[in-house]
Amino acid sequence: MLFFALLWTAAAQTESRFFRIGTAAIGGSFFQIGAVVASAISSPVEGTACAPSGGCGVPGLVAVAQATQGSVENLRLIHAGQIESGFAQGNLAALAYAGGGAFSGDGPMRRLRAIASLFPEALHIVVPVDSPIRSVAGLVGKTVAVGDQGSGSAANARVLLAAAGIGEDEIVQKYLRPPQAADELKAGTVDAMILAGSYPVPAIQELAAAMPVRLVPISGNLATKLLAQYPFYDLGAIPAGTYRNVDTDTPTIGFFALWVVRDDADPALVHDIARAIWSAGAAQLFAGLDPTGKQIKLANALRGMSLPLHPGAAQFYREQGLSLAGLPVADQTEEAPTR
Repeated sequence: MLFFALLWTAAAQTESRFFRIGTAAIGGSFFQIGAVVASAISSPVEGTACAPSGGCGVPGLVAVAQATQGSVENLRLIHAGQIESGFAQGNLAALAYAGGGAFSGDGPMRRLRAIASLFPEALHIVVPVDSPIRSVAGLVGKTVAVGDQGSGSAANARVLLAAAGIGEDEIVQKYLRPPQAADELKAGTVDAMILAGSYPVPAIQELAAAMPVRLVPISGNLATKLLAQYPFYDLGAIPAGTYRNVDTDTPTIGFFALWVVRDDADPALVHDIARAIWSAGAAQLFAGLDPTGKQIKLANALRGMSLPLHPGAAQFYREQGLSLAGLPVADQTEEAPTR
């Protein structure tokens, strides 16, 4: 009772604003990183924007990482104004903005804007170490966990299988959250799991500690075809040693994770959030996310940017001396009046 009384008093004194960050299922990298990001920008007590310790939370802001189905749902929720912000894979954000792919039934989501590009991700295909599956083609006839409905993993799995010429009737797809997929792979009720995330993905890390696993590569003509079709894909590799007993680099495709808001978000608030996320205090928090935390830095904030920047974020980056040349630009007729 005393805790809630103190929390209520603090909120009342500072007129706290609540700011949700849509992530993905618990057990994925989005949720883990979202919790750290929420901590970095929150400052529910009165004070200056930047404390002497290097913390630069936004005064009066209470941010929370909210578990969701993932990128696809996050983009829809943000565009509809049902959540303040969320993470989304850059390639899917581009499709949402254009109204293509998984978003062809939604129409162009022109109100989406980016705060930052936060970290790189990679597409994982995980199988038991003794599995006969050695390539994407080997998934034919198998039962595959492709991620939760509405997740970036499921959307990327659909793109991957189509590029490989695998029809939806040629595999059994199970829509499972990462922990459930790992449990079923361990139990032998699925043959493989496809999961997009920043490595190490917590659910895969825990699975690899419990049983020997192997990663299936995405390379050669298939990777070339994907890069040609989707400009925000990139070639990448999951380094050896990322997961227990996986001792060689695994070629794959990757993309950057964007932090997305709607165009009518308060520019002053978005500016202060950008300042907070790139503060020295936030960097100390990210340092605990090894190795992902090493990639979350201002120098990478505009990499893989597939959406127009929110004006508040753009102002911050200009103040830091970063060039915005070549980044996506919103049609001025699409800009909504700011609140």
